[in-house]
Amino acid sequence: MSPSSSPTPHQLFGFFAAAEMVTWAGLIAAIISRAIGLADFVSLAGGLHGFIFLSYATVTVFVWVNQKWKPALGIMGVLLAIVPFATVPYEIFLKKRGLLDGGWRLAPGGQAPRTLVEKVQAWVLRNPLLAIIVLLAFVVALYLTLLWLGPPIPKN
Repeated sequence: MSPSSSPTPHQLFGFFAAAEMVTWAGLIAAIISRAIGLADFVSLAGGLHGFIFLSYATVTVFVWVNQKWKPALGIMGVLLAIVPFATVPYEIFLKKRGLLDGGWRLAPGGQAPRTLVEKVQAWVLRNPLLAIIVLLAFVVALYLTLLWLGPPIPKN
């Protein structure tokens, strides 16, 4: 995957912001469905939402580093995933202010990384397929650990 064929920071962030919103809707629909006795898809919808939540948080940090956002802006982006349907309005907020503009500044041929976090991001941009495999393995391991720990709210 060359830098020209990879999604831009805005495209990547926008995709996961929308996915986060959609999985929130699915989780809420599953909770309502269970409450009225139709079907219990909460485990499935919750699992999918949890996976997308972790992916959105990871992508938010990745874009935050690339765009050199102030810490408050990046932290807000991650925390807004907790609020149903807040990630897409946040993406619109960022887009209107030009905070998602441009490409990957640390991609091959771009700026030289200075900090450890920037060096990791530059490695990811040089090795996207391997990075995706490593990232997926990390997210799956974290997700499975959280499943093992149990749901955030115990069943009655």
